[in-house]
Amino acid sequence: MGPIIAIGGYKTDWSEEGCFDTPFEVDQRIVKLTGKKKPKVLFIPTASSDGPGYIKSFQKVYGEKLGCPVEVLRLIAEKPPHAEIAAKIRAADLIYVGGGNTLMMMNKWRRLGVDRLLIEAHQRGTVLAGVSAGAICWYEWGVSDSRQFYNKDSHEYIQVRGLGLLKGMCCPHFGSSVYDKGYRMEGLRKILKRHPKLKWVGIKDGEVVEQLSLEYV
Repeated sequence: MGPIIAIGGYKTDWSEEGCFDTPFEVDQRIVKLTGKKKPKVLFIPTASSDGPGYIKSFQKVYGEKLGCPVEVLRLIAEKPPHAEIAAKIRAADLIYVGGGNTLMMMNKWRRLGVDRLLIEAHQRGTVLAGVSAGAICWYEWGVSDSRQFYNKDSHEYIQVRGLGLLKGMCCPHFGSSVYDKGYRMEGLRKILKRHPKLKWVGIKDGEVVEQLSLEYV
C-alpha cells in the first residue's frame, strides 16, 4: 500500500493560477515519498472542471520547480477512452488530486471507473496526494461545499462518500479564514449529530495529514 497525503487547503482561491501556496517543503516531501528523483506525476483536476489556470500553476510547481515529468488527466474538458485513463494512472509514481467540487468529481470518477483504478494504484504502492476535494476523496466520507457550486447563495455543507482508503470523515479548510465563515463548522456539527460515532479529522489550510497504514488520524 502506498502512502496518502491529505492537505487541508490553499490560502487563496484554488481555481486561480499561482494558487499553490502551501509550504514548498510539503510538495518536496510528497515527491520524496516516491523514492525517485524525478517521479512521473499525474495531476487530476476533475473537481475544478479541469481549470486551465489551476493546471498551469500545478505544472509550475511540480514540473518547473521540482523537475518532475507531469501528465494531466482531463475528464471534463476531454473525454479520454478508458484505456487511456487506465494507462495514465498505472504509469504514475505520484497521483495528485486537485480541489473543487467533491460530489461532482466522485460521481464522474465512478461513472468512468477512475475510483477502481485509484484503489488499484494505492494497492500497487503509488503515492497518493491531494488538497481539499483531493483530500476528502481518500477517506470514507468528507464534509463538502459541493452544493454551493450550483447555488452561490447556499451555505449548505453535505456528507460526500469517498474512496474509503482511509477510515472516517475528512473536513478540509478546518477553521479557515478564507473558506470557512462558520458555515462549514455548522455543517460538520449537523453531520456529526446524525452520525455521533463517526470518526473524523479536521485539516487546516496549509496543514497536512500523512497516512502510512494508519486506521485513524
